[in-house]
Amino acid sequence: MKLIIRAALILLNIVLIYLLVMNIKEPIAFQTEKTKRKDAVVEKLMDIRESQEMYRRITGEFAHTFDTLVQVLENDSIVDIKEIGDIDAGEEVIRTEIKHSAIDSLTNMGISLKDLDLVPFSDNVRFNFDADTITYQSTLVSVVEVGTKYSSFMGKFADNRYKKYDNSYDPQKLIKFGDMEKPNIAGNWEN
Repeated sequence: MKLIIRAALILLNIVLIYLLVMNIKEPIAFQTEKTKRKDAVVEKLMDIRESQEMYRRITGEFAHTFDTLVQVLENDSIVDIKEIGDIDAGEEVIRTEIKHSAIDSLTNMGISLKDLDLVPFSDNVRFNFDADTITYQSTLVSVVEVGTKYSSFMGKFADNRYKKYDNSYDPQKLIKFGDMEKPNIAGNWEN
């Protein structure tokens, strides 16, 4: 009888040690994975934002679709104006237009348009693209919003039960840049 009780206590200790280890490992694994995945998504969103800014320099507005963004950036050029002379000093100002390929500029910044619209760590989920022109403070302005929900890239961690490890975590929350209500291209991760 004593042998059975000892065996049961040893087994109970093993189970309790396992549960303790899992209670320590799971929150660490969640935070590590969340940070890794979020950083990859933020990096992709920053590349899309830079691409949208370049598109706006070319066309005067933001791209409504990813296909339009790619088409313009692969085929058009950016015009930079170089000014020589100082009008304030009474000198004649000579303006020179310099054109350079938009795709070359993106490549020099390390941005590739291939798969730029796909959310990292997802099963080919695409970022939500939205762009328009609105009247803001009596002025017509271009606005853009690009993002995705945490649930699209968090894999097995896209569950509300992980809120217990991070009070601000919500798998349905958007990670995005831009705003369709006002001219703002800041990312919500930058707050």
